[in-house]
Amino acid sequence: MAAVSAFGQPAFEVASIKASPPQVMGVFIRTGVRGGPGSSDPGLVTMENVDLFSLVAMAYGLQRHQLVAPDWLGSTRFSISARVPQGATVDQYRLMLQNLLAERFRLTVHRDRKEMAMYDLVVAKNGPKMKAAPVESGPPVPDGLQPPLPRAGPPPGYHGPANMTLPSVPMDRFAASLAGFLGVPILDRTGLAGNYEIRLRAMIGAQAAASDAADAPPEVFTAIQDQLGLRLVPRKDLVDVLVVDHIEKTPTDN
Repeated sequence: MAAVSAFGQPAFEVASIKASPPQVMGVFIRTGVRGGPGSSDPGLVTMENVDLFSLVAMAYGLQRHQLVAPDWLGSTRFSISARVPQGATVDQYRLMLQNLLAERFRLTVHRDRKEMAMYDLVVAKNGPKMKAAPVESGPPVPDGLQPPLPRAGPPPGYHGPANMTLPSVPMDRFAASLAGFLGVPILDRTGLAGNYEIRLRAMIGAQAAASDAADAPPEVFTAIQDQLGLRLVPRKDLVDVLVVDHIEKTPTDN
């Protein structure tokens, strides 16, 4: 590859960064990442309204709980279009993203280890109760490198009923979705292969389970076991994390 950054590392041939407009309540804004190595369009990456937190996590191959950064990174969004040199690998692509962040946003980071409370997702004693998802006809369309799943559940501090519906998902992605749903790291230890249909109805929050309503769903840990045949096992562990020391809110000009 001929393109290199100012640091002598792999770089995009061309990269355009534009600030996304502020989000308006009730107005849908398209978000997502398309293209790049491992996708059907490896030479062109298009990111729409991607927040800086997700971009840094994707660049360094992290889950959300592995990135320690200022809160505002999650609400500062950009649209990015970048031309990837021919033949670039996924690892080289990650380096390009890292160098883009360093050059345009002045990102500096350091690595550390942090003890965290987390859960292992395992199969319960009587086995899984989920339905296997239908096998799709034809090969899936590759979507390339993606940021970690965003928080998928109720906002922090919410207490009450909540639903999760995933028509076809592998267990590692379900664990990541559940982590976003509950706001705590969850690792897949089920050993289950293939995709499954997930339908979960539960009460969220420590006080929510005390509801007297006749139709109130069970608290989330009971619901996961009764409805899915899975179990969350708590533990603490040292986790490798990346700490953001500095990053600019506004990138340098294109």
